[in-house]
Amino acid sequence: MKYAFLGAGNMAGAIIKGMVKKNENTSKEIMVYAASTTHTKPLQEALGIAIASDRRELLEGADVLVLAVKPHILDTLVQDLAKELEGKTPLIISIAAGKTLSYLETALGSGRPYVRIMPNINAKIGASTNGCCFGTHVTEEQKALVLRLFETTGTVTVLPENMFSIFTVLAGSAPAFAYLYMDALARAAQKAGMPKAQALEIASSAVRGSAEMILQSGEHPWSLIDQVCSPGGTTIEGVAALEDNRFEAAITKAFDAVLAKDLKIQQGK
Repeated sequence: MKYAFLGAGNMAGAIIKGMVKKNENTSKEIMVYAASTTHTKPLQEALGIAIASDRRELLEGADVLVLAVKPHILDTLVQDLAKELEGKTPLIISIAAGKTLSYLETALGSGRPYVRIMPNINAKIGASTNGCCFGTHVTEEQKALVLRLFETTGTVTVLPENMFSIFTVLAGSAPAFAYLYMDALARAAQKAGMPKAQALEIASSAVRGSAEMILQSGEHPWSLIDQVCSPGGTTIEGVAALEDNRFEAAITKAFDAVLAKDLKIQQGK
């Protein structure tokens, strides 16, 4: 099996590290090509993967091609890439945000097996929430391979493509919202007198535990909020302040902004 990665940024690196961590022998099956060796060299030195000298070498004999480049870069590559793929039928996996299965089929040629995957930055520690949708030519065996591949980086949720943009916001962009929230808590604690590093560790631990509570308890978030908020207590004062300052509305606006941008990318804007 030959896994060919076009691009070697954060996401590609996280996926490759997950694959090799799961099975060290996989490193012998991975080849990467990127315009710059800034990221490829460290991956080669750390994991023992191969670096292609150009795209033709990368594609030669590839069973799986992972398109791990930014959406706007993919736009500049597809015309040449389509020619280089002539006569080849690898399983093509794209992690480019906003690039639909229809886009891939039109740009690179119909009749091939295409898969869309949306990982998130937490793949770097094996905790990604991955979304996945399959094209019509993907076999059951290939579907199983994709699930095994991305489960090395976290969890995988299979979705219909019309839900993919929503997933992109929830799992792809929302970690940035969570990071911002945790940093804001830590800065507020710093203002109150606690060292920032200690405050950030405590805030991060509290957020992690709260997420696990929702996942494991099955309780509705508002039920848990009510359990934390004692009548006339301290926490209800903070919840009321967040509502007064339109905390939930701000989250909704952030969600809508990301979704709108994702749809613009799909429309080529």
